[in-house]
Amino acid sequence: MNTKPYLIAEIAQAHDGSLGAAHAYIDALAQTGIDAVKWQMHLAEAESSEWEPFRIPFSKQDDSRMAYWQRTSFTFDQWKDIKDHCSQVGLDFICSPFSNWAVDWLEELGVTQYKVGSGEMNNKLLLEKIARTGKPIILSSGMSNWHELDQAVARCQQHDCPVAVLQCTTAYPTQPAQFGLNMLAALRERYGVPVGFSDHSGLVATGIAAVALGAEILEFHVVFDRRQFGPDSVASLTIDETSLLAQSAASIYTALQHPIDKNQTEPFTELKRIFGKSLAINKDVPAGHVLTFDDLETKKPAGYGIPASEYEQVIEKKCRHAMQKWAFLNEDDLL
Repeated sequence: MNTKPYLIAEIAQAHDGSLGAAHAYIDALAQTGIDAVKWQMHLAEAESSEWEPFRIPFSKQDDSRMAYWQRTSFTFDQWKDIKDHCSQVGLDFICSPFSNWAVDWLEELGVTQYKVGSGEMNNKLLLEKIARTGKPIILSSGMSNWHELDQAVARCQQHDCPVAVLQCTTAYPTQPAQFGLNMLAALRERYGVPVGFSDHSGLVATGIAAVALGAEILEFHVVFDRRQFGPDSVASLTIDETSLLAQSAASIYTALQHPIDKNQTEPFTELKRIFGKSLAINKDVPAGHVLTFDDLETKKPAGYGIPASEYEQVIEKKCRHAMQKWAFLNEDDLL
């Protein structure tokens, strides 16, 4: 891993259509150490219909999925304010479009990169629309098989778009047996592009594991409280957990940049002396006593007697003189 992991906190629809909540998320996340905030731009008329079913039957106030998108959407000017707010607090603004119309809005807003959600990987019209911008694209592999993913990556590369691929499992929350952490190496080998992990587990440990395995991008849902209303709350991290993940990811990255050579022990010379031990006698013995294994003890520090590692060399040797219990044993004590 040559660069520090890029951490993307996805607000998605956690704002539930509240502009105030959206801006509150930005301010809270700006204190956590992440790099980017990710949103979903849903323009109901362009992407949905009255026949779209709920993925999760969570809403008590929306008669249909389309009604949910309509209620929770923002105007173009509101999106502009959101993007500007992200810039003001030093966070990158990333958004997943779900229609060509949304791409037009995002281009007008001046986004610098795109994220394509798992459900849009086979939407070749949308992928083509995004790829024609020539901007970097992050793809979530999600529900895609290798053939579908190959096609999506190739489409991006045909337009010379820098591309990254995230391992993702479309399950909310994702269980450990579904993480697919092995895919990080597989994706890197297959495509030779930056790879990462899009997490829906709601666990800090998952992101830490992904970074330890070389994830260069880490995306995860965030929510103020997992008990709050919304389809993704249970699969999200809290703000405090986001801070912990950011700190942990930075530590893991630093560790990966500094491989250890087990033969380089010079920094531990003094500690080895302090923690090391010297041979001693564990009982009073007379002159001429033949030492056995059961006569020996080891005591700190090193350097006050024969090294503990050389105990075999003194067994069956005679004591030159009487020795008191717990005395260090040195070469001049032996015949």
